[in-house]
Amino acid sequence: MKTDKKQNQYRINEQIRVREVRIVGDNGSTVMPTRQALDMAHQQGVDLVEISPNANPPVCRLIDYSKFLYQQKKRQKEMKAKQVKVEVKEIRFGPQTDEHDYQFKLKHAKEFLEEGNKVRAYVFFRGRSILFKEQGEVLLLRFANDLEEYGKVESMPSLEGKKMFLYLAPKKAGVAKKSQQARDREAEAKDVVNNNAKPKATDIEIDTDTPANGGLLANARISAEALKRLTEETDA
Repeated sequence: MKTDKKQNQYRINEQIRVREVRIVGDNGSTVMPTRQALDMAHQQGVDLVEISPNANPPVCRLIDYSKFLYQQKKRQKEMKAKQVKVEVKEIRFGPQTDEHDYQFKLKHAKEFLEEGNKVRAYVFFRGRSILFKEQGEVLLLRFANDLEEYGKVESMPSLEGKKMFLYLAPKKAGVAKKSQQARDREAEAKDVVNNNAKPKATDIEIDTDTPANGGLLANARISAEALKRLTEETDA
């Protein structure tokens, strides 16, 4: 049934009953009477296939109809293969989730978002634990903040029955925004590097705190003056 429907999607040969058509091919396009286009198709041993019936005049191609259907099917298959299937992954918390379990689920959420999937995180309140709904909201907000580099919030925490949901969508590759915590850590690291760096006036390090015949700094100055006089005497 699918094959028949596909074959009936296009009009071919004598099914095309307009006065003139536009023939497109590798060499451009030409408008001609439909009867002339049919004669050309018969001479070349191919079909006259109407590919754009709403154009004025309708656009047709001179091609083997079976080959045309195969090309259409192949093109649709390639387009379907290129489509990224986005899945929604669920992360479940309790209102009093411990730190170890939180970090474990945070790691999985990062992997889901990096793979291009959405994340639906929720806190499930069992029985009287609904009294801790504010605690659950804080947990989800922390979760969203820790994932700021990987995903963006689609909807803030909202209570639906006994579950409080938070929805996150993946950020596009290459445009992930660093969290404020990450930026603070980088700034601290740069400060440490800058503080440890020692400016060097020359390639030779001089210890001015060690006295020796007036100190090494004095000796260095005397050597520089002696070298200057020796250079002047040589030039003379």
